[in-house]
Amino acid sequence: MTKRINSKHKVDRRLKVNLWGRPKSPFNKRAYGPGQHGQTKQGKPSDYGIQLQAKQKLKAYYGNINERQFRNIYKKASMLKGDTSENLIGLLERRLDAVIYRAKFATTIFSARQLINHGHVKVNGKKVNISSYLVKEEDSIEIRDKSKQLAIIDIALASKEREAPEYIQLDQKNKKFKFVRVPKFEEVPYPVVMEPNLVIEYYSR
Repeated sequence: MTKRINSKHKVDRRLKVNLWGRPKSPFNKRAYGPGQHGQTKQGKPSDYGIQLQAKQKLKAYYGNINERQFRNIYKKASMLKGDTSENLIGLLERRLDAVIYRAKFATTIFSARQLINHGHVKVNGKKVNISSYLVKEEDSIEIRDKSKQLAIIDIALASKEREAPEYIQLDQKNKKFKFVRVPKFEEVPYPVVMEPNLVIEYYSR
């Protein structure tokens, strides 16, 4: 379980981006890093620094996955056929917390993780409470019958902040959806520029 739940807005200022594209992000008002040196002009970052920043952004976006888990995802991506950066994004987008967030059942990735951990989610009719569970193409995901009245889900679905992407076939009325296919990197609706190729370079050093 991430320790970043209560301080996710600090991540925005530390990385100097509105990472999740949320209107309440403090970065919208203070577009510089935190602390007394936050507004000090920085020198040109090194190649390593640029790669590290790209890795931190991607890690944080998916709920601040810990370093061991993230490195294991990279290793798995590198063993698959095809482009490693595409494979990395595909594996991250297949995580159950990510697809719950994409389907708008939760307003944040952290809230999606909480729904899963508390046993509110079923995959193909079976309860799954592991947020890192990898969803497969054509899998059917739904909110358990006992949990369909939860106000936080209705609030999330009613939000106009973002729309469900094309690779999620949403049945909003019945609070269920189908994971149609693993998306390509260009299809993933990131609110900021992500550079998975730099993440691959970071781990390939």
